[in-house]
Amino acid sequence: MTGYGAADGTVSGGQLAVEIRTVNHRHLNVHFKLPGELQPLEPDLRAQLKARLERGHVSLSTRWLVRTPAVATVRVDLDRARAVVEALRELRAALELPGELDLGFVARQPDVFTSGLEEAVDVDRSEVAALVDRALDGVIEMRVREGAALSTELESRLAAIDQRLRLVEDRAPARLVAERERLRAAVGALLDGAPVDAARLDHEIALLADKLDVTEEIVRLRTHLAAAREALASDGTVGRQLAFLGQEMLREINTIGAKANDATIAQHVIAMKGDLEKYREQVENVE
Repeated sequence: MTGYGAADGTVSGGQLAVEIRTVNHRHLNVHFKLPGELQPLEPDLRAQLKARLERGHVSLSTRWLVRTPAVATVRVDLDRARAVVEALRELRAALELPGELDLGFVARQPDVFTSGLEEAVDVDRSEVAALVDRALDGVIEMRVREGAALSTELESRLAAIDQRLRLVEDRAPARLVAERERLRAAVGALLDGAPVDAARLDHEIALLADKLDVTEEIVRLRTHLAAAREALASDGTVGRQLAFLGQEMLREINTIGAKANDATIAQHVIAMKGDLEKYREQVENVE
């Protein structure tokens, strides 16, 4: 589902901004864009996102609005210092000079000591997590609004399928009567006035009626519709459940169409499949 959330605040003395964007995806797919000092937090951030989001392509990015305070540093290059000392000793021995080596003189030589400013890298994990939670609040609020609109759309598709199913249920008995009369007429025409074995004919009609009967499929389809409505009314994550119910509804509708052998019922089946296709498209957006 589509969502966006942002937050900024103090982290380790600096100011950090967090943005989270989500778009539709069948599974949870997380992508990070973090500065180097925050990259060690990626496993914790991934777990934090998974705790509150179940589906969607999620992009989390952070940037410093104000960098963390710098720390003054002084470093000594021991290799450089040793080289200077060895050179002085060599010079003293070669020229037979008196005196001891002077530490101050060695320290004043280029590149023995270097100083500068180093950014603090000890980032407070809890402060980063708090900002991510605030951004997630915005994402979830937006997804809830979208979910409410999707729920209304899905309810309308279920209602349309249910309405067509009632028409199929009303038509089914008349279809069986019509098939019975058609079979009687066909047998009579084939016998061309010869006596009809009524018992055998009734047996064949009963077998045909059993093959054409869609009562079980209607009951199962209505059960799936009720389950989908119940899932939509719940507060949990129901995307996968609704997708599964959509597959089962398609199975029953296809069976009704295969057994119908009736133009009117076939039209209703086509309409139900059209509404179900729209239902299944929208379910891909539901968490």
